[in-house]
Amino acid sequence: MNPTNIFAPVSTPAESIFGLSLFVLGVTAAIFAVVFSLLVYSVVKFRKRNDDDGREPPQLYGSNQVELAWTVIPVLIVVALFVATARVIAGIQQAVPSQHAIEVIAIGHQFWWEYRYPGLNVVTANELHVPVSNPDHPTPTFIKLLSADTDHSFWVPRLAGKTDLIPNHPNSTWIDPHETGLYLGQCAQYCGTQHAKMLLRVYVQSRDEFDRWIQEQGQPAFLNDAVSKGRWVFEKTACINCHTVAGTVANGRFGPDLTHLMSRDTLAAGAVANTPENLRLWIENPEAIKPGSLMPSMGLNKQDLEAVTAYLETLR
Repeated sequence: MNPTNIFAPVSTPAESIFGLSLFVLGVTAAIFAVVFSLLVYSVVKFRKRNDDDGREPPQLYGSNQVELAWTVIPVLIVVALFVATARVIAGIQQAVPSQHAIEVIAIGHQFWWEYRYPGLNVVTANELHVPVSNPDHPTPTFIKLLSADTDHSFWVPRLAGKTDLIPNHPNSTWIDPHETGLYLGQCAQYCGTQHAKMLLRVYVQSRDEFDRWIQEQGQPAFLNDAVSKGRWVFEKTACINCHTVAGTVANGRFGPDLTHLMSRDTLAAGAVANTPENLRLWIENPEAIKPGSLMPSMGLNKQDLEAVTAYLETLR
């Protein structure tokens, strides 16, 4: 199953939007069928025939019935579409977090996603983990949406509709996935040169797997003496001005938290797989992976580059 298939919703908000889209499609299809049928009928009925005498047929000017029909019917159709749409929007926006709901703060940056779980003391980037929601015991995830710079938009088609992140204007959305798996999306609002590579990855896990992930993410970084040189280089460069590694002096907030970097499947907000080769290239020359990204090239020599890469590979 395509992880971005809008026709296969697995969350209540997405199912509501899907149902609305089918209703709108049905109404517009009926309008098309009626108009097209009348058009074909008119073309066939009133086409020019060989026995026509060339005279213009009788002309009718004004018809109260016709005027009333093409005014009232469109108004009724628009009202029906408006009521159906307003009902779905209200149902999604007025949802209230339950006692068992998970709360997440999603912050859009150029060009990556920051996720904070305020009640669980976890901070991660680009890959959102949530528990599956059993309809008998719902565990929805409510997401507060903030922007650190410009307009962004949070959209995972199979889980919920597009919701914008606007600077200084907090927004929110929620999901309650009914099936485990990986669901993809991306920033759906043009936000700069690397908008297309600001991807979303949502991992829906069983409750046990989610609790285990939370426990692992809550641990400080594993400090390995075998890569002490790489850690020393990392902490002596501008890396610590942007990134955080729990348990070290690195406490930057401008870039992603790297405490458990290697627990993620991708780098650069989903641009490439998280492999040692890609990690080395990302540190050495970010422009090679994501042109226009705000990650600077640190200009490390070969020995320091290898040492920092080895150090970051231990952050699991």
